[in-house]
Amino acid sequence: MPSKQSIAFTGESGVVLRGWLYTPDGPGTAPWPAISMCHGFAAVKEHGLAPFAEAFARAGFVVLVHDHRNFGASDGEPRQDIDPWAQVADWRRALSYLETRADVDRTRIGIWGTSFSGGHALVLAATDRRVRCVVSQVPTISGFEQSRRRVSPDAVPVFLETLADDLRDQHSGHAPRYQAVVHADPAQPAAYRSPDALAFYRQDLADAAWENTVTLRSTFAARMYEPGIWAARVSPTPLLMVVATDDHLTMTDLELKAYEDALQPKRLVLVPGGHFAPYGTAFDRACPAAVDWFVEHLSPPVIAGRS
Repeated sequence: MPSKQSIAFTGESGVVLRGWLYTPDGPGTAPWPAISMCHGFAAVKEHGLAPFAEAFARAGFVVLVHDHRNFGASDGEPRQDIDPWAQVADWRRALSYLETRADVDRTRIGIWGTSFSGGHALVLAATDRRVRCVVSQVPTISGFEQSRRRVSPDAVPVFLETLADDLRDQHSGHAPRYQAVVHADPAQPAAYRSPDALAFYRQDLADAAWENTVTLRSTFAARMYEPGIWAARVSPTPLLMVVATDDHLTMTDLELKAYEDALQPKRLVLVPGGHFAPYGTAFDRACPAAVDWFVEHLSPPVIAGRS
């Protein structure tokens, strides 16, 4: 089994980011190729990332998984607050951390992002050529379009005014408002309400530092985030997109359009199910596809047993 240790490195503005580092356990020797991984919207690394990381490490990669600032084990204030561009900037710092390690081949670093961070992966791969290979799983493509489809037309005026009121409060010196990440009661403000989102976010995370709360301004920021426009700029970095066939969260058709816009080298893997299927029912399709893509394009010298 690969070894696993807790690590910390410095993100933007001096914020300490924390996560896990997996090291291959096999006949190969360092320096190894590496993969940097990030979790999705208002999640933590314990939300289904370990099985992917373990599979990548068994295939011969050093794997770094970190919590975004303001979430989980990482520092940052206000807690449970999402700025997508700050998360992308921190991810660049994760790449720099890997480059400093003697057990990592800095010329062979890939990234893997899922959901909201699947969108980050497109941005990062298109703008940072240290990234030599990218896997973007069920990625956010258009924050505006996702919001337009998920908020019913009759609810839009109140929704937008609520966001504006939160901005007015902050501009007057008040702390940002909060809402639940997931909640089944329509009367309770929440980012997500679908049964699969409830099951995913509220799964047993043991002692993980996750809270079912997120700032309302995180939704405001997410609505302005359009990572899909970067898909056409990822090339010549090899891009694998893993898309769920019935994704009503980040929207299957938006993801497929982004894949069409991307240039070669690229590969599309369709998995059955909804947005959260790659972590569960479709894991046996999504994970090996990612392993194969990294192996093909980062060419580790030794390939141990694959997941």
